[in-house]
Amino acid sequence: MRISVVDVGSKTVRLVVSDAQDGAPLPVHTEKWRLRLSEQVKPGDPIPGEAVERLVHAVAAASRTAEKWGAAAPLAFATAVVRSAPNRAEVLRAVRLRTGVRLCTLPGELEAELTFLAARRWMGWRSGPLALLDIGGGSLEVAFGRGRLPDFVASLPLGANRLTHEFLTAGDDLPDPRRLRDLRRSVRHRLRDVAARIRWERPRTAAATSRTFQQLGRLCGAPPGRHGPFVERRLTREDLREAVDRMSALSAAERVLLPGISAPRAEQSLAGAVIAHTAMKLTGLEAVTICPWAIREGIMLRHIEDGPGWWTEVTGHDEDPGAERPAPLRIAAAPATS
Repeated sequence: MRISVVDVGSKTVRLVVSDAQDGAPLPVHTEKWRLRLSEQVKPGDPIPGEAVERLVHAVAAASRTAEKWGAAAPLAFATAVVRSAPNRAEVLRAVRLRTGVRLCTLPGELEAELTFLAARRWMGWRSGPLALLDIGGGSLEVAFGRGRLPDFVASLPLGANRLTHEFLTAGDDLPDPRRLRDLRRSVRHRLRDVAARIRWERPRTAAATSRTFQQLGRLCGAPPGRHGPFVERRLTREDLREAVDRMSALSAAERVLLPGISAPRAEQSLAGAVIAHTAMKLTGLEAVTICPWAIREGIMLRHIEDGPGWWTEVTGHDEDPGAERPAPLRIAAAPATS
């Protein structure tokens, strides 16, 4: 069986085609199309017509590519940039009518659960009680679990692009130290209760996913991507603290020159570093392992194990706004904090 997943993010549309062999998704082809929705749409604003056109063309190209590689209709989802748009339903309808692809959005908590599933499978049982951090453009997902599925998940509006728009100066100017303090204070305030839960659980191991963490890991000395996915990549809180100080003295144009920081993500890289460091500090994590598997692999694993019926339920909630959203895998209530 050959499966394809299309991921519409804040920067790109990504396609992964994999063979489902022995219960694991083995990639045979990956491709991406530059979209840069985050540069055209502020968090919570409607997606303009020209951006919808680019999105439609990218999804259509991804669908054709998946078919060329012998995969079934792609499992297509969009992250927070589309999920939070007031015209979300119109965007999804345009994609479906013009490409035949049923693009959907996932609740942030479900994104966290699927990412945890992938991280657990990659890290293995020896990792023990596992904490997960995932920084996207629009949200931060946090999860914890002792088994295959998470016991606790949370999705917070603490994405790197969202907080860049909210707190930091765009363009080539140096970051304002006062705004940077406001950013750090806001992250601490909004993450406080979730972080207390993770500290209370005392994870044995922590995994971090997303391009933000991958680039921060490379900045702090992790091996480059060309060394392959099986090389261990770790990011320590101490190294990340030094990276935040270093990046705070640079403009976005200057941060492009740093190892691992790509031009499309340079502007939001500082906010991403502040979110990552603050999250690690509040949760008590001294280091995280950079995990190459994330939500796309989680979707594939769930599809392999539970069949296509689950994905039909996921896509249905966007087509019918009144429909009940798909139930989380497992969510435990956080303990009360004083």
